[in-house]
Amino acid sequence: MVLDITLRLIVALVLGGCIGIERDYRSKDAGFRTHFLVALGSALFCIVSQYGFGFDLKDSSRVAAQVVSGIGFLGAGTIIFQKNVVRGLTTAAGLWVTAAIGLACGTGMYMAAVITTFLVILGLEVLVYFVPRIGTTTVEISFTTPSKDKVKDFMIQLRHEKMDIYSYKLKETHNADQAIYAASLELKMKRRHSHSNLIGLLDEFQDVSISAME
Repeated sequence: MVLDITLRLIVALVLGGCIGIERDYRSKDAGFRTHFLVALGSALFCIVSQYGFGFDLKDSSRVAAQVVSGIGFLGAGTIIFQKNVVRGLTTAAGLWVTAAIGLACGTGMYMAAVITTFLVILGLEVLVYFVPRIGTTTVEISFTTPSKDKVKDFMIQLRHEKMDIYSYKLKETHNADQAIYAASLELKMKRRHSHSNLIGLLDEFQDVSISAME
């Protein structure tokens, strides 16, 4: 029994850690440590629900079911709504799947856990290269120009290219009796448009300097 429980916990740790490594590679806050702890904790809850209460617990699945609710609170902490953009949904979903993998390990369903881990990494790292142009992405770009009209012209050009402007800020400063306009735009665009497309659009305007893009 001890060896069986140990194996279940180790497999949960390894599989959860694999997903966490992928999240670390993507520079996400919830990385290796968070994911292996979620998988390990989920597996332990499942094991405790099976063996920890003897025959007093009529339905052992009730304990494991509460893991899903607990992961909901943890996942909500990774989701950020900022400047009309929702971030962290993929990481939250990853934690949810990692908890499911931990539960599968806790019940001894190793094959299901391994296959799910493989499919998660496949979807996050491999399939994304085959379907990179599907969906939308959010980009923030900041630039400076001495002409306010060029900011307006650039925004018109963005709309012409089917790029939605979520928000923008325009700040005017003066340098040696010359007005400098610092613009910050938050765009939602198709994934087929890359950062190079934005740079190419800005290159069409003279006296425009890009200060940041992410």
